[in-house]
Amino acid sequence: MKAMILAAGKGERLRPLTLHTPKPLVRAGGVPLIEYHLRALRSAGFEDVVINHAWLGQQIEDYLGDGKRLDLNIHYSPEGEPLETGGGIFRALPLLGDGPFLVVNGDIWTDCDFTALNAPISGLAHLVLVDNPAHHPHGDFALVDGQVHDDAELPRLTYSGIAVLHPLLFKGCADGAFKLAPLLREAMAKGLVTGEHFTGRWVDVGTHERLAEVEQLLAVKP
Repeated sequence: MKAMILAAGKGERLRPLTLHTPKPLVRAGGVPLIEYHLRALRSAGFEDVVINHAWLGQQIEDYLGDGKRLDLNIHYSPEGEPLETGGGIFRALPLLGDGPFLVVNGDIWTDCDFTALNAPISGLAHLVLVDNPAHHPHGDFALVDGQVHDDAELPRLTYSGIAVLHPLLFKGCADGAFKLAPLLREAMAKGLVTGEHFTGRWVDVGTHERLAEVEQLLAVKP
């Protein structure tokens, strides 16, 4: 199975750090955020990784190269203008093959073990959900007996930015900017989205405060 890291975001709320450094190369504990993902992917048995990029993306390519330093094969999907999550993945599908692939947001930090996700899925998507953080108290989706639902009447969890997706989720899509969530909701309505609840360490590194939170977590051994 291949993996994709979404690294095209501009990181507006992390300015001035992101004025001259792409968000995935912002460091926590002295290591670029994206490198934590790459190390975890390699440990989980992944060998081929696709990275999309837009803002200052050449810096990402210059830093990571072909991935050999990390014992990986890295390919890039440059966007120029950001295509949002759905459009970015759709643009990269020719690099990802015909089977399911793992997707990880480049602007999260987590100690999630990707090993169990390196496996086939029964539907069109399998989402990793986490407890709702303070900045997103109402969550995104409900998880009932391993199935993910878009039901406001049920207790909700937050989408972690980690998922296994099947290329058929994007059937009928066209090149351009579009969001992933509507595709997921359509698949949920058909009972084609499974999920799991991850209770380990996870931070959406969208602000300076949350970057500081990652620094604190790294300073404490799990």
